[in-house]
Order: sequence, then C-alpha cells, then structure tokens
Amino acid sequence: MALGHDHSSSHIPEGKQVSDDPIDTILWVHIFIQMVAWGVIFPVGMVLGIVKSRWHVPVQSLGGVLALLGYALGHMHGGREFRSNVHSVFATPLMFMLLGQAVMGIYLKLHLEKGFHGKVRRWAKLGHGILGKAMPVLAWVQMVLGGIAGLGFCHNDHLGQCLAHFIMGSSFIAYGIISTILLLVGQVWLRRTGRSQEFFDSAVIAAWGCINTFTEHRWGTAWAGNDWQHTTMGIIWWCAGLAGVWLSRDRDGRPQRNFIPGFVLILTGWAMSSHPQALMVSAQLHKVFGYTLMAAGLSRIIEISFVATDGVPEAGRPVKNFEYISVFLLYASGFLFMSATEEQMDVIEGSAMDHVAYILIIYSVAFLAFLFTMMLVALYDQKANQTAAPAAKVLAVSHAVPVRDAQEFELEGLMSDDEDAEGNRLLRDEDLPLDSPSTVGKNSDRVAN
Repeated sequence: MALGHDHSSSHIPEGKQVSDDPIDTILWVHIFIQMVAWGVIFPVGMVLGIVKSRWHVPVQSLGGVLALLGYALGHMHGGREFRSNVHSVFATPLMFMLLGQAVMGIYLKLHLEKGFHGKVRRWAKLGHGILGKAMPVLAWVQMVLGGIAGLGFCHNDHLGQCLAHFIMGSSFIAYGIISTILLLVGQVWLRRTGRSQEFFDSAVIAAWGCINTFTEHRWGTAWAGNDWQHTTMGIIWWCAGLAGVWLSRDRDGRPQRNFIPGFVLILTGWAMSSHPQALMVSAQLHKVFGYTLMAAGLSRIIEISFVATDGVPEAGRPVKNFEYISVFLLYASGFLFMSATEEQMDVIEGSAMDHVAYILIIYSVAFLAFLFTMMLVALYDQKANQTAAPAAKVLAVSHAVPVRDAQEFELEGLMSDDEDAEGNRLLRDEDLPLDSPSTVGKNSDRVAN
C-alpha cells in the first residue's frame, strides 16, 4: 500500500517542504480518524485496561480498526505533496507497536498459564502494560509531528527553536496532566511514597535546569540572541529545584509542601514575558504566556499556603475549586508556548486573524484537554471503586472527591456494628507509617441511618 502511494515531490517549490496544493478530503479524513483513534479511543481503552473492565478489548479493537483505516488513507491522498518527514517515517514503527500490543493482548486473553506459557505470560503482561501506557505519549508525539509535517515547519534554521517550543510546551501540558491525577486520585500513592508533591516537582525542575544550563548555548562560541536568558533560566531552575527538594521535609523528616515550584513558575513566566520578539503578535503571545505561567505559580503558592493542608493530603479529602486553577493554567501555558514558534507567528501575522483571537483559540483547546483529562480520571475513579467494592456508593470526580484507599472499599460494609470500632483500630495501626486515617464504616453508618 505504501509503495503504491505516489510520493512524488515534483510540485514542491525549491526550499520548501510541502507543495502549495490544498489538503484534499481524503487527507482531512485521515487526520480526523487518527485524532479520534489515537487521541480519544486509545486513552479511554488504556484506562479501561488499568481497571480491568470488560469494555477494554472492544474499545481498543475499535481504535485499532480506525487507526489501520487512517494509516491506509494517509497513503491514498492526493492534493498537497510532502517531502520525506519524521511523521511519515515514524508512522510504520508506531503501527507495528500497535500490532505487537494487540498480539500480546490476545495472548493474555487466552489465559495460557501452564509450563512454558507461565514464564511467557509474565513478560507479555509486563510488555502489554508498559506499551499500553506509553501509547498516549507516542500518539501525542506523532500528532504533533503530523501538524508540523502538514504545514512544512521546523526545518533548517527553524529546527532549534521549534524543538524548544514543542518540547517545553509539551512538558508543561504533561505537568498539568500529572498534577490533575495527583490532585484527584493521587493522595494514596503520595502517602505510600512518604514524599510531598513538591519533592517530585523540585527534583524534575533541578534535572531540567541542569540540561538547559548546558544545552541552551553552544559553549566555546560567542554569546548571542537570547543565550543569556535561556542559560540563566536553566541555572535558576536547578538552584531552586535543589532548595525545593530540601524543603520537602520538615525538621522531623515528615513530608511537607513548599513554595519553590510555584516561585520557579513565576520567575520563568516573568522572564518569558520579557523575551524580545521580532513580530508584534509574537511579543503579545509570549507576554500572555508569561502572565499565564506567573498566574499558575502565584495560585500554586496561595493554594499551598492558605487553601490546602500542609504535608501530604489525606485520601478522600474534598478538592477545593481554587486547587484547579494552577492545574488548568499549566495546560494553557503549554499550549500557548507550543503555538508561538517563528513560523506560526509568520502565518498569523500574514492572516486576517489578530493575536487576541489566536490566544482565545489556544485557551479553548487547553480547556478541552483539561476536560478530557478529568473525564479519564473520573472514569478511572468510578471503575476502580466499583471493582474494589461493587456495593459501595461511588463518589465521582465530578463531585470533587478523590478515590480512597482500596483497602477501605474492600472491608466497607462487610463488618457488623460491633466490629466497626475494632476494624477502625486495626486499620489505623496498619497505616501509622503513612499517617493515613481510616474511614472504614462511615458510609455503612450513613446508609444504616
């Protein structure tokens, strides 16, 4: 099929990566199908697989059929022509990974566990789980590469700044997604690690700062452009990150939250809002990006200082509306920075759209990504609770109540009134190292009343 596709680039002007032809209907269908399959269906199927839902196989099968159809359409389109690019090269290995994932899933579904199959099954289960959780990340990379290839961006002198914008922007979005998970269903995991969220945030900030310190300037050459700002930003990141790691425990060694990650966001946003830009639309977009990042940092500090509890949050604690602000602003910051490359700014500058409309569109996309992430977490929360205790009444994430410890759901409703006090004492004794108070019996008491 791929060999049958006409990859001629005879209509592509010299020095460009795509022809001036419009994108035809087949290619638009390819884009839509692949976005639905890789961006929506596979993530939903991944969550269903984590909670061992019977809908995991049907949903992933539907996604696989659509992905295969989209792959075929990508080699059958007319209209715009493209030179060889990373998106087209990566498509085939990605489809082979999807095929391998399906084969491992079918093998596990056969439940072959005796003899040699016992060893094979253990590795197949591990590989199926790792590849399944990696698929959303790989799909995100491929979709970003598809957008770049479709517009012919990020070549020659534009490659460096493209990499910086897309990698850093994607990192902020990933930070927002992880923060969403930790906020809604991550309290139990944090208590088991004995660390605060700021410990992990500060460690990543320090590591990222070390990388930026030595990669943002070609050492041995003259300092030019924004080299000073980029390099010093890396320095402040690893210096602040180390301080944040230190402050993540109190004097008695207990985990505690601190202001460092939020303050780093404020400094980074201030620096980016002051970045000199060649175009007015670029300057305005970087300014809004900087303000958004500063708002995320400020709201994070207020949350830690006045809204949330110090230390690791308790499982089952209701989430306050203010805690969503810094999380959402991380999504918005990431999409703003990914949409501010030089070539994108040239396109907007030459169009009838102004920077205000462009920024509002970006914020709209950020809201959709934020919504979809919360829906996936809500799906996990609901299905995980149903698996742990089918008789328990599930409190969904839409009501801002995170998932509780599975042990509580397993024992809840199985104890008599006379056993409630003894059961509570035993659970408290088990959880003492993690300082996790038990709520066993509370729901059953409410039902009885």
